[in-house]
Amino acid sequence: MNFAFSEEQEELRRTVRQFLEAKSPETEVRRLMETTEGYDPSVWKQMGQELGLQSIAVPEAYGGQGFTFIELCIVLEEMGRVLLCAPYYSSVVLAANAILNAGTEEQKQALLPGIASGDTIATLAFTEPNGKWDVTGITLEATEQGGSWSLSGEKMFVLDGHTADLIVVVARTAGTSGTDGISFFTVRGDADGLTRTPLSTMDMTRKQAKLEFSGVAAEPLGEPGSGWPAYSKTLDQAAIALANEMMGGAQFVLDMSVQYAKDRVQFGRPIGSFQAIKHKCADMLLEVESGKSAAYYAAWAAAEDNDEVPVVSALAKAYCSEAYFHAAAENIQIHGGIGFTWEHPAHLYFKRAKSSEIFLGDATYHRELLAQRIGI
Repeated sequence: MNFAFSEEQEELRRTVRQFLEAKSPETEVRRLMETTEGYDPSVWKQMGQELGLQSIAVPEAYGGQGFTFIELCIVLEEMGRVLLCAPYYSSVVLAANAILNAGTEEQKQALLPGIASGDTIATLAFTEPNGKWDVTGITLEATEQGGSWSLSGEKMFVLDGHTADLIVVVARTAGTSGTDGISFFTVRGDADGLTRTPLSTMDMTRKQAKLEFSGVAAEPLGEPGSGWPAYSKTLDQAAIALANEMMGGAQFVLDMSVQYAKDRVQFGRPIGSFQAIKHKCADMLLEVESGKSAAYYAAWAAAEDNDEVPVVSALAKAYCSEAYFHAAAENIQIHGGIGFTWEHPAHLYFKRAKSSEIFLGDATYHRELLAQRIGI
């Protein structure tokens, strides 16, 4: 097993970094986070047509490039580094993987090419007002009548739910509990009976919405009632992808801190020469490098569809969540007074770190999940 990236993967990283640095500078991040849509359609189109980023991990049979989960995580790491404002994670990680895991061959042929080209913005609606991340939190009910299905209930914290053209909804068939009755459905963003409300969030770089379903007509994705294995796999993949994205942000705030420690002079010396600052930077480096190791290994396991995926996904999400949040917080401390201001970008990374820590469950939740999965 080779833990080093190949020459082609490093070239992918350089190309994506160059593109994102040009298209997602801090000024553009601040502009887009103030908009309701939260992304630039022209940049989204460039990502799909010129770089093929939306198609990178979609199999060639469905209009994609057929790369592995490793390449997808390289792209996400670079996006996390610049806080890209775009519906990439919701479309390419959440929705596309849900369709790959749960859909029939015909459904994959019909739905994935639009996501791969960037023409379709998609998302996965699975969290609800109860705030639970496990399967017991799914209460939205799917009802069948005359061979047709309809959905009734609410979904909360749906990433890019207010702008998505296609919504993959996780619901429960009537009278079921636990892992039984879990089902996937697809709903068009403009469906009758669907109300979409943008939410005010702490992390304004990642848009969320509340979705209210009132007898909304829906198409089953796969066999209704048998969606649990696909749902569990989709969330594990999402956790691994998020861990890699977080490490992009963590590395950036570490670099920002080290550079400021070299540049900022106090008492006639760079503040990086003081022991307190040295220790902070050293601790951040240790945590970031350890987090990257966990995230990269998890990405490899996902690419190989390895049996370790359930374990390493929980491990990576737990560790990387805390590593990123700690690095973002220390970055503010190292910058001192300027780090607390709205004009400085430190708070943007701090807020993204906190929202990413909570999304899909915090470190405590994933450590408990890890303990359960290894039989402790």
